[in-house]
Amino acid sequence: MATPGRSSSQPDPAGTEQDRSADELLQALELHDPYAVLRLPDYRRFLISGWFSIVGIQVQGVAVGWELYERTNSATILGLVGLVQFFPLLVLALPAGHAAERVPRKQQLLVGQCLLGVASLCLALLSRSSGPVPLMLGALLVAGIGQAINRPARWAILPDLVPTRLLSRAVTWNSSVWQIGSVLGPTLGGLIVALTRSATFCYWLDVLCVLTVVILIVPIRVGTRHRDFEPLSWSSVLAGIRFVRGSELILATITLDLFAVLLGGATALLPIFARDILQVGPTGLGWLRAAPSIGACGMALFLAHRPPLRRAGPALLGAVTGFGVTTIIFGLSRDPRLSFVMLLLTGAFDNVSVVVRATLVQVLTPDSMRGRVSAVNAIFIGSSDELGGFESGLTARLFGPVVSVVGGGVGTILIVLIVALLWPQICRLGASSRCGPAPGRVLPDLRP
Repeated sequence: MATPGRSSSQPDPAGTEQDRSADELLQALELHDPYAVLRLPDYRRFLISGWFSIVGIQVQGVAVGWELYERTNSATILGLVGLVQFFPLLVLALPAGHAAERVPRKQQLLVGQCLLGVASLCLALLSRSSGPVPLMLGALLVAGIGQAINRPARWAILPDLVPTRLLSRAVTWNSSVWQIGSVLGPTLGGLIVALTRSATFCYWLDVLCVLTVVILIVPIRVGTRHRDFEPLSWSSVLAGIRFVRGSELILATITLDLFAVLLGGATALLPIFARDILQVGPTGLGWLRAAPSIGACGMALFLAHRPPLRRAGPALLGAVTGFGVTTIIFGLSRDPRLSFVMLLLTGAFDNVSVVVRATLVQVLTPDSMRGRVSAVNAIFIGSSDELGGFESGLTARLFGPVVSVVGGGVGTILIVLIVALLWPQICRLGASSRCGPAPGRVLPDLRP
């Protein structure tokens, strides 16, 4: 019997309030459960595919660096390896980011993976026949094109696989698995080169990794969202740049990460340190390449089991400063064990920057802009990685590898001071996972 004065068809406000409270409680439990996002099957496939992808990339990176330096004895060629992979990213990333908002992102990922597989196959054949170095650089150019297509789609697809409240967890687990692959990849690559005295098997292993990635991505079901497409024009392609420029926190964190790794990255010169300075050979090179990822993996797992950073801004600035200090010590070290520890710490510090920046980019960007903003992010990251390799090779040729690495570490610390002065709001940045999307300038949660 209905209660007098209330229609039986009317909802019970108390029941509705109880349901809302229960939903909020479940969401709060999810936010404090580090494994909640791993219970999503499609996200798990995506995560595992990322692991195979980075293992292949890192194995190939060790092989390319060692083989080309062995054949040419030139630091310049190590710089060119980074340059030829950065150039297609610079040219194609913005159009690829625009495409990620107009075509299915899963299909774009598959196209990029196919190009990466073709490049690895060409490297394997060229290595087996001791083919010309320019042709090997051409294969790396194809790999750069594949990465330019792949990166914006891989970053933009993440919110289609997980709910917004779990994005921070998803970013952290992505970083953890990525770094675990980055530990295994260089170690495995160095071991293969040392045992076979050839880089050829490394390239074949990367081909196998690419095939595995494709097999994992194909069955993924990507959530569909309504997107308002802008007409294709230069203005729409460049909209991601305008958004980043207007979102000061994104601009500050990306700029900090760009110049820190551009100046302070020693990865491109590790073949020189391994052979000529520390004298540890290809196996030692593999461990040196793996050291930053071991540190980053440990930091990522630590962050994954903690609540989101409450003072993300100061943590970011302190981590990048630590990255610069440990880079300086690595450049001055002649002890392989100390060098390994310093590289391990650079990875741990860098991972804090990765998690803060990636979370801000994902959370602050509306879905209609996600592909283009991810493309801008890809250009910045590509600049710090591939272009940073070119910068390191060039300065090593002019001033020597030690001066190149130490000077880069000093430059990284100076960049932290400049960013803190230009964007003082980053010093007050609180929990980045609580920020919301905005079309322009963003005012995040600044609670301490």
